[in-house]
Amino acid sequence: MAMSVPLGNRFERRRTETRRALVRAAREILAESGDTSASIRAIAERADVGFGSFYNHFGSKPELFDAAVHDAVEEFAQAIDQRLNGVDDPAERLAGGLRLSALLAESHPEIMRILCHSELGRICAGSGLAPRARRDLEQGIAAGRFTVVDPGIALSALNGSLLALLELWFSKPEADIEQAAGTMAEMLLHMLGLSPAEAREVARGLLPAAA
Repeated sequence: MAMSVPLGNRFERRRTETRRALVRAAREILAESGDTSASIRAIAERADVGFGSFYNHFGSKPELFDAAVHDAVEEFAQAIDQRLNGVDDPAERLAGGLRLSALLAESHPEIMRILCHSELGRICAGSGLAPRARRDLEQGIAAGRFTVVDPGIALSALNGSLLALLELWFSKPEADIEQAAGTMAEMLLHMLGLSPAEAREVARGLLPAAA
């Protein structure tokens, strides 16, 4: 005889599926236009869930869209993490992360559109890409690899470079975004304290192969 699924497990599974559907719908909206003025009813209909279900998971639309950006950025960051697994040098990790962001634009276009349509504060919030970059900066400073003394300022420069790449990808599809990412990575490494020659070597080296 088949074993029955406990009611609690089924309830939690439905709650998880409903929340995921709402986040998925918000991601689609952000990728399509970035217009967050859609009504809660329209979002629920797109997610194919009941209108009342929204408030079982989110207190407001901004909270939902924040969750959608977090979800997209975390997925993006994990894809970069997979490629950089085993790379210990913080300089290589920072340069590789920026260059891989350009490469992943082709394989993750929805996420790139979400980032392009999102506010700076959402992208640079304390989740996803930001804590990983701060970790690499702090490790590089502690090891004497970087000469900057304020990781917060350095992180702002990294965020600005990522946003510049996003803008280039979004507004000038004919541009060589991979070349631009390598140039930005080289400039950032030099700013962080590497010599021009070493910054170029690290920023132009071979990237780890995809698993």
